[in-house]
Amino acid sequence: MDSQFKIRFAERMNQLPPYLFGMINKMKMEKRWKGDDVIDLGMGNPVDPAPGPVTEKLCEVAVDPKSHRYPVAGGMKNLKREIALYYDRTYGVNLNGENDVICTIGSKEGISHLSLVLLGPGDTVLVPAPAFPIHVYAAVIAGANVLRIPLTTEDTFLEQIEVMCKSLFPAPKLVMLNFPHNPTGQLASKEFFTEVVKLAKKYNFMVINDFAYAKVTFDGYVAPSFLEVPGALDVGVEFGSFSKSYNMAGWRLGYCVGNSQIIEGLSKIKGYYDYGIFSAIQVAGIVAMRDCDDFINEQASVYEKRRDVLCDGLVRMGWEVDIPKAGMFLWVKIPAPYDKMGSIRFSVEMMERANVAVSPGAGFGEEGDGYLRLALVENEHRILQALKQMRRAMKDIDQEIEAGTFILEDK
Repeated sequence: MDSQFKIRFAERMNQLPPYLFGMINKMKMEKRWKGDDVIDLGMGNPVDPAPGPVTEKLCEVAVDPKSHRYPVAGGMKNLKREIALYYDRTYGVNLNGENDVICTIGSKEGISHLSLVLLGPGDTVLVPAPAFPIHVYAAVIAGANVLRIPLTTEDTFLEQIEVMCKSLFPAPKLVMLNFPHNPTGQLASKEFFTEVVKLAKKYNFMVINDFAYAKVTFDGYVAPSFLEVPGALDVGVEFGSFSKSYNMAGWRLGYCVGNSQIIEGLSKIKGYYDYGIFSAIQVAGIVAMRDCDDFINEQASVYEKRRDVLCDGLVRMGWEVDIPKAGMFLWVKIPAPYDKMGSIRFSVEMMERANVAVSPGAGFGEEGDGYLRLALVENEHRILQALKQMRRAMKDIDQEIEAGTFILEDK
């Protein structure tokens, strides 16, 4: 290799910190390669199977040579129609299924490319904090400024939006929402969405709602769609995903619905970047949307039982737990004295000592440090085993602290 030759990355790469979840996943895989049985509570990666009819349809269509050609970039007409019908029967939202629906390679890809459509240098986006990384860094990659609004009460959040709209010049161009929220599980009411729309029209900002956890809800709770409220279609769009509701995470199938002008912009830029989703996956998606509502409810019940087991176990260990009504995670504060380590070091200790992978809250921004996000993807037996191993690891740390061989906080 020529030592005189230098690889030069674009300046935007300097704006991207190390991806903490990639670090945790690397540690997990290295331990598994060595033969360790790592229980993964870190990534929201479903281990349960997709609905049988969906997988069967995928296999049926995949052997047809016609499906091996380039697909329709913005999504098959019939799939877009099913998405529109789903919104009509579930939320009472009237979509035509043509210029107000587009299929994406998962919601993460769609949000990334839509940020390139809507944002550029000098633009500002408001994001709830803590935040799923793509909600921040899609805007950063697009060259925009990101201002984080701490998630507290709905009224306080709305007040902060208005304060920033009044005080900034130019005013914020976009508000990125994510309810039910990842990582905290916080919810939003229809009244909150109504006020967001009023502010959007008053201060002329657009709205994106990442609705990936729309149907993973518990205790009878029903998550509202942003598009349900009057005027929402005038100001924004909503992203949905097949990953969580149908256990189709690796299939990379999602969608964006709402304002037709925003959808048109996303369609235009995707035309330069990709050719859409494998046709067999799109056809399987039609089956999921049309025939698998019962499966969604059954899967949510599975997550609810796992939630209860994990919450109960943590409470027995002395942790403070807010029981979520939606999402596939727990957002929990690391108890004293272990909180002095910070979430990254605590997560590394749990991986090394307990063979349990967890997501450090710091991966969602500085507001998340001191917290963990625990995924509900393992079965109940594995969750109980993870709790046992974590409890044993923390007991070992206690003994080392007492012996003076473990320092909680670096001076």
